[in-house]
Amino acid sequence: MARFDGRVAIVTGSASGIGKEIALRLAAEGGIPVIADLNLGSAQETAAEIKSKGADAFAVAMNVTDEAQVEKGVADTVEKYGKVDILVSNAGIQIVHPFVDFPYSDWKKLIAIHLDGAFLTTKACLKHMYAANYGRVIYMGSVHSKEASKLKAPYVTAKHGLLGLARVLAKEGAEHNVTANVVCPGFVRTPLVDKQIPEQAAALGMSEEDVVRKVMLKDTVDGQFTTTDDVANAVLFFAASPNNAMTGESLVVSHGWYMD
Repeated sequence: MARFDGRVAIVTGSASGIGKEIALRLAAEGGIPVIADLNLGSAQETAAEIKSKGADAFAVAMNVTDEAQVEKGVADTVEKYGKVDILVSNAGIQIVHPFVDFPYSDWKKLIAIHLDGAFLTTKACLKHMYAANYGRVIYMGSVHSKEASKLKAPYVTAKHGLLGLARVLAKEGAEHNVTANVVCPGFVRTPLVDKQIPEQAAALGMSEEDVVRKVMLKDTVDGQFTTTDDVANAVLFFAASPNNAMTGESLVVSHGWYMD
């Protein structure tokens, strides 16, 4: 029997990047990933790719800051499969500016996607998880859930906030066999990180190579980026937890950049 045999897992922001790797890995181990993404076309492509390998998958359009769309995506999932077992709240963006001139509109946008999105998707899934007396919620944090960096005021704030959200859910969800945990990756070479390199180079007045070597990877033990596979391993570890022993916890996956 596969580790996630028949488990239905909503993974937000999973048409590409880390989320897609998590969805692929869940499907490979018997799970049914729901590709919940802002871009429905890309979500459908990822679902089709998974189906072509003999697994099941379902694509839904989901702007995680839109409560009605979140509720509909979860309701459509439950209508199709009768349940939702796992939520991986992964959708996120990055915007960098010095604190002194960070646009308030960008602050609100980033906080909404990371924190409001985690809250809304969790709330929509919880009633179904509570009814089934089973649920595994995993939030995509960051080393920035533990540390701070220049230029990232809302991102660091949001990622710290996910730790608090998970701890509250761990306490409230325990009687319903629902766990909540946070995976905290280091820098993963995704489009989100690639976009940051020239932005930080311009803001810090250094070359892109120096941003990678002297900022992003300077404190790792091996000078390596964290991979999507590294992150997926940690997510699946929490998702497969058989009981409440692992809940309210965070797991750093950063090649030693941050040691908890």
